[in-house]
Amino acid sequence: MQEVKFYESVSDDHLTFAVVVSRYRGKWVFCKKKGGETYEVPGGRRKPGENIEETARRELYEETGAARFRLSPVCVYSFEGADGEVFGMLYFAEIQEFFALPDFEMERIDFLENIPENLAYPEIEPQLIHKVEEIL
Repeated sequence: MQEVKFYESVSDDHLTFAVVVSRYRGKWVFCKKKGGETYEVPGGRRKPGENIEETARRELYEETGAARFRLSPVCVYSFEGADGEVFGMLYFAEIQEFFALPDFEMERIDFLENIPENLAYPEIEPQLIHKVEEIL
């Protein structure tokens, strides 16, 4: 099992990812990539010049079409990647409204009562979701 560590904060230049655990009308929001078989939590890599909240907002829109939402920081998380410890910022979003799903990498979004078993990152994503559940 991949260990995920949680931190109050780290230096901003260490943050390379933003993940946004999201809910809509009481259900979890999960994405499926085009041609994919697994679900994902919205999120992705920070682009040059972005602050980490901009990354979270961009990824949430690109991967779900979220139009109106309340975004709240939860904490910093890390895991061991191929090149050492990788840091990301975990957010929670309560989504009120969606635009059409942008034509990027996602085929569709689903609203689920429970965490699906077929996750893209099964050793990491459940730990992030459970961390968000602790604050809800």
